[in-house]
This record gives sequence, C-alpha cells and structure tokens, in this order.
Amino acid sequence: MSDKWLEWAKRIQALSQSGLAFSKDVYDIERYEELRSISTEIMQEYTGLNMKTIKDLFTNEKGYQTPKVDVRGVVFKDDNILMVKEKVDDKWSLPGGFCDIGLSPSENIVKEIKEESGYDVTPVKLLALLDLNKHPHPPQPYHYYKIFIQCKVTGGEAKSGVETKGIGFFKEDHLPELSVGRNTESQIRMLFEFLRDSQKETVFD
Repeated sequence: MSDKWLEWAKRIQALSQSGLAFSKDVYDIERYEELRSISTEIMQEYTGLNMKTIKDLFTNEKGYQTPKVDVRGVVFKDDNILMVKEKVDDKWSLPGGFCDIGLSPSENIVKEIKEESGYDVTPVKLLALLDLNKHPHPPQPYHYYKIFIQCKVTGGEAKSGVETKGIGFFKEDHLPELSVGRNTESQIRMLFEFLRDSQKETVFD
C-alpha cells in the first residue's frame, strides 16, 4: 500500500471520533462506529499492529481528535548529543515522550530527561516544531507533532530509567542505530546545525 491509505484511515478515524463525540442520533452513532471499525481494519492491514491494539488505541480516544504532541530533549556535551537506548526496540532516541496533561512542554522535557537519563536540566531554547507526516518516520496510527527543546545539564548523573537501558553522548558522524519512530537521522543532523550556529532560527513543519 502507499502512504495515502494510511492517511485516509487516519482521516476516517478522526471523522468517526468527532461524530461519536457530537452526534445524538442513534443511527448516526451506528454509522460513525462502523466508520471507526473500517479505519481499524485499514490500520491493521497497513501497520501490522493487531486489531485489539488498534481498537484499544481508538476506543480510548474521546472528543474532537487533534494531533498528539511528542517532546524531545536536545542536550549537547563536547560536540556530542545525548541519547538513550529504548527497551522497547533496543535502539536509540533523544530522551522524551508524550506531553502529560497539566505540564508545559518545558516542564515535560525536564521530567522526561530526568526519568530516562538521570540528568537534571534547564530548557534554554525551542529548536523545532515538526509534523511527523513531513519526515521519514515509519507508519504511525496517530498524527503527531514533535517538539525539540535544547536543554543544558545542571546536575544529576547518567542513570537508566524504566523505559531505557542505556545512556550515551554521540558525535554527528557516529550516531547509533536510531529508533526512527521517535527520531530520524535527518532530524538529528538538523539539530547539530544549532550546535554550529547558535543564531539559527527555530524550524517548523
């Protein structure tokens, strides 16, 4: 299948979820539930996820659907970038994750970096706000925005967390195997541009 099928499935899911959130008519609700079921079948065919996983993802969503927000911390040390090894796929990513309700993006990244790497940090600059769909990530069931925030280490020490099994600093030309669902090589190389040019403007889209 082409990527268009995945985009159509996500649009059908978003429309069905919005319909279920606002519709009062029992027949319309049945139609929206059928549309959601169709979207899960397409997702299963395209992404390889099992049907139960996809249904759980979709049925837990309530209200008008909007993109999810993923925040990633960018920490440089001696021309190297901080990365953590993910337990889920044994590959490397910038520390971070979904933004939690009640926390700002900067508060989220301070928490995520501490939990995943052991370091205390202070956010210093918003480097990029990217749409996952415009970058070479593997197919995902949701539409994501990814926020990259540069931080400086203020304390702590390297320590793996519940979701991580390794911590390291890597040079641009010696990157480890990346967890590309979380960050791509082109994104990491873009972040190194900020290391070389402190006046570089925030990147978006």
